[in-house]
Order: sequence, then structure tokens, then C-alpha cells
Amino acid sequence: MTEEGSAYDQLFYPYLFAGGSSSAEEVLAQVRHSTLEKCRTVVALRRATLEREGERIVAAGVAMARAFAAGATLLAFGNGGSATDAQDLVADLLDPTLSGRRPLPAIALTDDIAVVTAVANDVGFENVFARQVIAFGRTGDIAVGISTSGGSANVLAALAQARGRGLLTICLVGYDGGKAAGMAAIDHCIVVPGDHIPRIQEAQATVYHALLDVIAARLPVEESERGAA
Repeated sequence: MTEEGSAYDQLFYPYLFAGGSSSAEEVLAQVRHSTLEKCRTVVALRRATLEREGERIVAAGVAMARAFAAGATLLAFGNGGSATDAQDLVADLLDPTLSGRRPLPAIALTDDIAVVTAVANDVGFENVFARQVIAFGRTGDIAVGISTSGGSANVLAALAQARGRGLLTICLVGYDGGKAAGMAAIDHCIVVPGDHIPRIQEAQATVYHALLDVIAARLPVEESERGAA
């Protein structure tokens, strides 16, 4: 290949161009090194999150189990990659992949594109989740908002609306927690103390899977206690 490529191409694939000095093996070695470094970074971030937020994760999971035992439905929401995480959380609740776990009621507020675009067009994008909380949320339900910045206006508006309607409110955020960290409307704000969005989102995925583990372990206890009351 002799055509001049972009600076990106020449940096990462120099062996494709005339005069390139790197072999395919050297490039693969660089990719391998980069991948391992990313793995080390996210493992370190997960450990930092556990040290900082371990007790809060357990407390949030227990509160969620208590709500599910009382008949709660979980509403999850976020933007971009956080929307995907909200959908993954809901999918894991509706269709558990681990044996011994039963489905639990959950709705991803990112799923209905007709609703999202209608609300965004008619009353503003900041209301796309809050309007659905009004429609679906009932006292005792669970609202889980996910935001890497902790400042997503539509996520915070939905959590405020949820708290006002008597829902248990959980928020997963990154950086220093942003605006979410200081909101009285959030019952449990779990902060992943990172500063790089991909690594934050990877650690947040670990957090909500840990919440699922706590729920699965605690739910039978909460149901037993409710039955004995």
C-alpha cells in the first residue's frame, strides 16, 4: 500500500505504507500492551470504587431487595452508553442469566423511542425520563439513574420526580459525583471515582451487577420477614 493515509493510519498501521518500519507483529504487540493497560486501569478503578462505596453498594442492594419483596418495579434510565447500561440492568432482572434467580419486574425508560422523541419534541429532552416516571412510577418502586458526569439534567430531573412520588432512588455516577452527589432526592448515590468515560462505564457495570448479587442474596430474607410480619 503506497497511498498516503491519515496520521492515525500511519501511526497505528505503519507497515501498510511505503517506508513503514513496523511489522504486523510489532503492531499486535502494541495493541496487546494497550489492551492489558486498559484492563489494569479498570481493575484498579473497580478496587477504588469498592473501597470507597462498598458499604453503600450493600446498603442500596438491601434497600432494593426490600422494595422488590414488597412488589416494586424498577425503572432504569440514562443517556448514550448509560442508556445501554440501563437496558442491560433491566434485561438481567427480567431474564436472569444465573440459575436460581427468578425474574423481577423492571422497565428501561430508554426503550420506547416514540415516547422519548415525543416528549423531547413537545416539552424538552430534559423531561424524557421524568414524564415516564410520572406514568409508570408508584410509591415503593425503584428508580435507577446512570450518569457518568453526575450532571445529566434529564436523569436528575427523573430522580427528583421519583423521590417526590415515593420511589427508592439510586444513582450511579463518575468523577466526583457531580450535581448528583449533593442531591437530597437521591437515597443512594454510588460514585465511581474515575475521570475517563469508558473506564467509568465499565466500573459502573460492575457496580450494578454487584447490586444484582446483593438483591439475589437478600431477597429471600426480606420476603421471609414480610411473610412473618
